[in-house]
Amino acid sequence: MASKFARLVRELALWLSIGVAVSLAVDYFRQPALPQNFASSTLQTLDGQPVDLVAMSAERPLLVYVWATWCGVCRYTTPSVAALAAEGDNMLSVALRSGDNATLEKWLAKKKMALPTVNDASGALARRWDVQVTPTLVVLYHGEVKSITTGWTSRWGMRLRLWLASR
Repeated sequence: MASKFARLVRELALWLSIGVAVSLAVDYFRQPALPQNFASSTLQTLDGQPVDLVAMSAERPLLVYVWATWCGVCRYTTPSVAALAAEGDNMLSVALRSGDNATLEKWLAKKKMALPTVNDASGALARRWDVQVTPTLVVLYHGEVKSITTGWTSRWGMRLRLWLASR
């Protein structure tokens, strides 16, 4: 019986290792080639407030979440981002080609999401940042990119990336 349990543990560890390796490889190949001046991008939230990524990431890590209302995977990731923002984590949302400001504000209100959001209605910002996959999550600390991941990420995965960025 003990040998069966040990074999099961070894197989689970192997599959977990393979899963982590595949995930890291996919992230590596899909991550955007952010420009050197990424953190100095001039942005403005839906409510007209200017955004300074360097200042927002000066004291604690900032999660920049690039997503879209039409993105299927974002339906699962966005609630986790909103929950972290509600808990006080440092977040900035960038909505990619999700309509004009009024449409986006209506969508956010319907989903009961209150987080600073930049509307990239034309996709120009995503092109400048080379974001080709939604969702894309970029963690900044002191204006420096600490991690980039694409696709679905759990709430704990986001929290871990924010914690690691400050170490």
